[in-house]
Amino acid sequence: MPRRHIRVTGAPEAPLRAALTALRTELDVPESYPAEALAEAERAAKAPVLPAYDATDIPLFTIDPPASTDLDQAMHLSRQGTGYRVRYAIADVAAFVVPGSALDVETHRRVTTLYFPDERIPLHPKLLSEGAASLLPGQIRPAALWTIDLDADGRTRAVDVRRALVRSRAKLDYAHVQKQLDEKTAEEPLALLKEIGEARERLEVERGGISLNVPEQEIVERDHTYELSYRAPLPADGWNAQISLLTGMAAADLMLAHGTGVLRTLPAAPDGAVGRLRRTAQALHIDWPHHVSYAQLIRSLDPHRPDHAAFLQECTTLLRGAGYTVFRDGTLPPITTHAAVAAPYAHCTAPLRRLADRYASEICLAAAAGEAPPDWVPAALDTLPHEMADGTRRAGAVERACVDIVEAALLKDRVGEIFDAVVVEIEDRQPTVGTVQLESPAIIGRIEGEHLPLGERLRVRLTQADPGAAAKVCFAPA
Repeated sequence: MPRRHIRVTGAPEAPLRAALTALRTELDVPESYPAEALAEAERAAKAPVLPAYDATDIPLFTIDPPASTDLDQAMHLSRQGTGYRVRYAIADVAAFVVPGSALDVETHRRVTTLYFPDERIPLHPKLLSEGAASLLPGQIRPAALWTIDLDADGRTRAVDVRRALVRSRAKLDYAHVQKQLDEKTAEEPLALLKEIGEARERLEVERGGISLNVPEQEIVERDHTYELSYRAPLPADGWNAQISLLTGMAAADLMLAHGTGVLRTLPAAPDGAVGRLRRTAQALHIDWPHHVSYAQLIRSLDPHRPDHAAFLQECTTLLRGAGYTVFRDGTLPPITTHAAVAAPYAHCTAPLRRLADRYASEICLAAAAGEAPPDWVPAALDTLPHEMADGTRRAGAVERACVDIVEAALLKDRVGEIFDAVVVEIEDRQPTVGTVQLESPAIIGRIEGEHLPLGERLRVRLTQADPGAAAKVCFAPA
């Protein structure tokens, strides 16, 4: 999960554009696809491998941001006796990508879709990710179709997944969905999103899981200056995420029972990371009594409040130890759970944007059918975690650098000003170098000075804010 979701509204000024272009060069971000890979994508778009099972009668719908066209998931929700049935279609990327082909090799080089404030670098060519493989409304597409039956409390009773032809009926966005749910005008398949989502949220609390409602940080350019604002997630965002989490947990259980799989795992956070968060809470005037657990605090926060929004963004630092863990032949790994989910979990619902999901989907399809996965899947498992780790690191580097670049652009005309801040971190090897959290705007930056008071408030002067510099935002004690 990124530290911050960043979006720039308006045309970025030249210094910001130049810094983002330089960042892509520095990180060797792939932009153009090899000609052979594009040719294969064009052929696959015209003639994908289609399944025999026809599920186009299920009136699926998607929920995504309005501008999204790379649609990985579509759902249909219904009542099943006293419980519920979740039908969740996931784009079948394997219907388009031939193992060992030039396109396959290129996806292993890219690993993930990369998000910049001014553009997106896709994992797959757009003619697939935003076209032939995307679950666009009114289009017949191959998919991995999950059927998950829940009891009245939202607990999983039965799971099945199979290849199917599907057709989404509608592309919905979060604001429209929330409006219908609030006004109680939604038809049952959509109305059940709230009912099932809230049931799954109650189960999350019960098992000790945590969902971070991380706001999107929006930088708005007006009259050659920048303003910082946040877009807090709507309740519908969380309910939609619960359907994805449900499927990822079902996938993990299926793979564990089958004895072969790739899990998304996360150990418990070290004490030092939690201590840093406590100092960040202090910087933002968030009361965190020692008897209150991290999970309890998270659930008490309001993402509409700027101070709480900033803190929720910093909470994603506890997810940095997440990784991909593979196993086979019934030998389970030492860690099978994800600490934030508080259960076994697998990435399987975003194959258009994440390489590992294609492999997890194949393993689950084989497990549900009582078969061995195709040979190309186990052949890749030994190297897949390393590839995903490298790709995730690059995505993290992109996200962190974009935050720094955009925040520098936000502060570029305020060099020399004094801000209230708290020192939230000091480097072990350089005690004169640390990190400060500003109270307003909610920005983090580097500070250099003697006797930095860890965890204490101080006044700091902005000494540098340059999107093109190595250290983009720097402070000194005032």
